[in-house]
Amino acid sequence: MEAVHARIRVCTLCGLHTSRTHAVPGSGPVPSDVMIVGEAPGFNEDLQGLPFVGAAGKLLDTLLGQIGLSREQVFITNILKCRPPQNRDPMPNEAEACLPYLRHQFRLIRPKAVLILGRHALERMLPGVGSISRVHGEFFMRGGVAFMPCYHPAAALHNGGLLSDLQKDFDRVRSYLDRMLAPPEPEPEPEPPPNQATASTEQLSLL
Repeated sequence: MEAVHARIRVCTLCGLHTSRTHAVPGSGPVPSDVMIVGEAPGFNEDLQGLPFVGAAGKLLDTLLGQIGLSREQVFITNILKCRPPQNRDPMPNEAEACLPYLRHQFRLIRPKAVLILGRHALERMLPGVGSISRVHGEFFMRGGVAFMPCYHPAAALHNGGLLSDLQKDFDRVRSYLDRMLAPPEPEPEPEPPPNQATASTEQLSLL
């Protein structure tokens, strides 16, 4: 993974490299059961070179904590690896330039569940499934991996009414992981053969 991140840090495939302070490849364990994909770095992420370190990141930490996870247990990244000026929406050519990096990360991480945060990430990762308001909280299975669109934490900070939906969606991820990671139930032990002496006695008593 470090080789991928090294390429991201010096990437010049789109114009965003001219205005960035730091590229933000992502962070977390590799492999990881959970991968979180947001839209793009913001002001604080650009300064530190780390994903979700601003106010939205604090809310993300809280949401993860409520389902028994921490950011040390999940891999977090974005569709775009560099901050768009003034946090504008990602341009199609910018997202296309970054997608090969995301695909490479996905192959190395081998997640069981992917949380897609925000409509721009949804449009890139699951095109055509519907709007974020309609499909958030639903699981879409692709190649044995569960993809779940969720509202972006930044949207919940601006619209408090979305927070309960976001919490419920994270709860569903926890339930899914519990099912996927539960150890298989042990096979029942075969019953021992009947005791020969007992069987003979029973047969004699019937004569």
